[in-house]
Amino acid sequence: MNYSAFTSLVLKLIGVIFILSSVLDYLTILIPVNFGSASWKIGVVTNIVDRGVVPLVGIGFILVGYFIDGLANANPLKKSGLNLKFPVYILSAFLGLLFLLAVPFHLININDVKTDALERIQQGAGQGAEQIQQFLTQVDTLSKNPGRLNEQIQRLNQAIETGQVQGRQLNAQQLETLRQQRQQLQGLRDLAKNPEEYQKRTDELKNQLETQLLERRKQAESQATIQALKQSLRIGLSSLMLAIVYTVIGWMGLKSEISSPKGPKAAPRPKVKR
Repeated sequence: MNYSAFTSLVLKLIGVIFILSSVLDYLTILIPVNFGSASWKIGVVTNIVDRGVVPLVGIGFILVGYFIDGLANANPLKKSGLNLKFPVYILSAFLGLLFLLAVPFHLININDVKTDALERIQQGAGQGAEQIQQFLTQVDTLSKNPGRLNEQIQRLNQAIETGQVQGRQLNAQQLETLRQQRQQLQGLRDLAKNPEEYQKRTDELKNQLETQLLERRKQAESQATIQALKQSLRIGLSSLMLAIVYTVIGWMGLKSEISSPKGPKAAPRPKVKR
């Protein structure tokens, strides 16, 4: 039994299985197709790049198999007319181009997603500013209506004394919340008697709420930017390295196949002495 030929055949079969399984995997990644979604395109590129080593391993197995054939000077597949080297080099060159084009494609989609995220953060900040203004308006309206303010304080006092709201028994946590609300309303009532102090406290509260909103906005923008940068670097560099490896294998392989002689050279004719 020719163990070299057997080993070579097994390596080539393993390589073919690796390549075919990666092709099937890539096809399943594309389903369902949604070219209008930048997030879908980012996910496709990410999954393809993360699995980019699998066909490379398959190509390596096949080429090692042919290397063993060359050492043993025996190639049963070549005798049968089946030579996988040229298709493998073509596939490697194609994958090199694919991973090279994936770099700018991925960066563009990452930038689009980051822009959308920043726009949503801006919208959320705008809504938060409106809510702050509405809250301050409600507080101002309530402070200018002492009768309504006293009614709410009295209702809270009654609920705290009886421990019930609309016939429902309150637990300790709910009672503590009502006490805090009563304290806030009482403080608001006292402040309403001093317009200058009330305006000062209102401005402080507004500045505090706006500062908290600004901090949350900056934090969200920073997280979106860092996440986009990390994903760009990881996928971009990985795709670039895969493109270099596949391109080198394909270019050198095709160059050797094209420049190699198709058959044995004819022996030179002996010179005839006259």
